[in-house]
Amino acid sequence: MNFIEVYNQQTISTESIPVLQYQDFYDEVLELSKNENVHCVNYFAYPHGTEKQLICCLADDSSGTIKLLSWKCRDLTASFLSLSAKNNAFHIFEREIHENFGIHFEGHPWLKPLRYAWNRLNTGNTIANYPFFGIESEELHEVGVGPIHAGIIEPGHFRFICNGEQIQHLEIQLGFQHRGVEELFRVKDKMNQRIALSECIAGDTATGHASAFAWLWESLCCIETPAHLEWQRTMAMDIERLAMHTGDLAAICTDVAYQLGNAVLGRLRTPMVNFFQEWCGNRLGKSLIRPCESFYPFTPELRDRLFTIFSSYEPDYREMWERMKTLPSFLARLEKTGVLNRERVLQIGAVGMAARMAGLKRDIRATHPFGLYKTMKHIPVIKNHGDVYSRTQIRNEEIIQSVAYLKNWLENIPEYIPMDKPDAKPCPSSFGISLTEGWRGEICHCAVTDRDGKLIAYKIKDPSMHNWMALALAVRNNEISDFPIINKSFNLSYCGFDL
Repeated sequence: MNFIEVYNQQTISTESIPVLQYQDFYDEVLELSKNENVHCVNYFAYPHGTEKQLICCLADDSSGTIKLLSWKCRDLTASFLSLSAKNNAFHIFEREIHENFGIHFEGHPWLKPLRYAWNRLNTGNTIANYPFFGIESEELHEVGVGPIHAGIIEPGHFRFICNGEQIQHLEIQLGFQHRGVEELFRVKDKMNQRIALSECIAGDTATGHASAFAWLWESLCCIETPAHLEWQRTMAMDIERLAMHTGDLAAICTDVAYQLGNAVLGRLRTPMVNFFQEWCGNRLGKSLIRPCESFYPFTPELRDRLFTIFSSYEPDYREMWERMKTLPSFLARLEKTGVLNRERVLQIGAVGMAARMAGLKRDIRATHPFGLYKTMKHIPVIKNHGDVYSRTQIRNEEIIQSVAYLKNWLENIPEYIPMDKPDAKPCPSSFGISLTEGWRGEICHCAVTDRDGKLIAYKIKDPSMHNWMALALAVRNNEISDFPIINKSFNLSYCGFDL
């Protein structure tokens, strides 16, 4: 067999991952990817002696397994057939590998720099000379937006090509911050440092990424996660989902000038994030999630407080949603706006809401369950029209779903039993993978250790890595005035991309 199968949050010996000749690797990956239930959750390179080793992780949503296979690049002057030329979902991974290590993928349709990492191979390639796609025409014009925006969001540049008011093409260029997060995971050897890094990968997904890291670290150290930590992390992630979806709905109302919806939903988001403040002292849940331990066990008093919040949240939220969905002027801006169909979603490997909006059942909670989802049957919220309204409906139904989950879990709070603090040292010569479903979609953390159990590679994939291309395609043939609402309906992360 040309691959090995593992499960979510499993660690194996790196030697057990098959190393193929590139042509065999290429053929195997393309053959496996013909099945729409199989998609790439990570594909990355790291230095391995004088060579570069590349590991591909393909999630099989039908079996709940992850197929691992690899190859080694011994000659950086050689060219290798591009997977992206046959399956565009690999374009983002190959672009990153090419930018960071110089490995050339022949036939890649868009082999441009991805995010200008601080340690990229060719530092002569700078954001200032990014080769934007252009077109010579008297009828078309370009519109540039960013990188500095008129709010608190992070830098990103959007280059539109328009025919009058109609968008023909959008190219998005990120990578202005050169954060170096993945390298910091490798060189920072204190747990507090790594925890802080995991919480800052994408600040609005602090518990989603911190949980992925915590589960990965415990797996690397061969530690079984206690029931109370499984419970706490899943609870935190669903509170985060509830808060962020509510805030996004408020922002969508703003972008269609429905101020009542913005005011009410913005108010309803506040007690959700404030609950994190009461639980752990931070409104985004930072410091709450840690491997092997918790400084903030959940108490009966917190349970009563959360039930009180729900008693106020639910009736106001449901009334506001009923008004929104029956308001013609609101629906007119959302329906058939920013459409991306199922074929395009599959082509680019979209995940999370960007996949489920077009009928694709891609949800790690159901296919590769973690935490409390391992003991229940999660039903993903699926829509089929791929427009702004579909993405809005998904948020609404996931809010209702999360409230029901949280209420159910609050009925049975596991006893907090402090662990004897183990010497949490990762296993030597090992590879570990951890998947969670953040509120935006699929999160993947991978780690590789050397013979002494030290990290030699740490690879992070936020769902935004896949989904910025979904936004670029969804705006085509829409009025440029509709860009804000289309953009907000995805609400992708700049910092989650700029690692």
